[in-house]
Amino acid sequence: MSLAIRVLLACVTGLFALSQSGCNMVPRSQLAMAQNRTRQLSDQNRALLAQQQALNQQLASLTASKETLQNRLDNLMAERDRLGSPRTPLSDNTNRQFADLEKRYPGFEFDPQTGVSKFSNDILFESGSDQLRPEAGPLLQEFAQILNNGEASQLNILIAGHTDDQPVKKASTKTRHPDNWYLSAHRAISVEHELHKFGVKNNRMGIAGYAEYQPRVTRTSNDARRQNRRVEIFVLAPGASTAGIEPGTYR
Repeated sequence: MSLAIRVLLACVTGLFALSQSGCNMVPRSQLAMAQNRTRQLSDQNRALLAQQQALNQQLASLTASKETLQNRLDNLMAERDRLGSPRTPLSDNTNRQFADLEKRYPGFEFDPQTGVSKFSNDILFESGSDQLRPEAGPLLQEFAQILNNGEASQLNILIAGHTDDQPVKKASTKTRHPDNWYLSAHRAISVEHELHKFGVKNNRMGIAGYAEYQPRVTRTSNDARRQNRRVEIFVLAPGASTAGIEPGTYR
């Protein structure tokens, strides 16, 4: 056998031994376990991805449901406000005229949201009296002019008198006004007569007296009593029932 052949056989034998030795470094059982673990992790990863997709879909569905419920709630709140809140029948032009009147007469208040006008008793009456002060005339005259102008001439009004919580004490006052019910109603009647004098028709007006039982404020200070002594005028749409006005709604 030549030297070259012997060297070739030695190399082949060495390579075979080396390959056998390399295989013995990683046992087949460990390789199988690693492969199984890889498959398990791959399966878990696919399951987690599927779960994430399902959660994303559920989140999108819940978000859409929340938006739908919020829209329904907003609509219900708007409907509640529409049905439960007093609405003025006054036009923007009439509102502006009453607002201008408020700026020029400190004893007069106007609420454009409800269309209710408030007259302080300090500008209308002396204490315990239902006789209008002379200075009340110009204010009531301008008020009547607004009511008789344009679309406002089709509206009706309810005049409501209010007193403070002090009982009628003077004998001379009790002769005409036995208690605060009489005093509040008589003051409303006096305002009605004055507005009629300035052209507001009687069939457009009604009167009411609440005595001390619908105060603007519940305190008992002199300032609180001053605020509670007042005459309010509610503007009503044609055909509206005064029974629909809830006491205390327009404070």
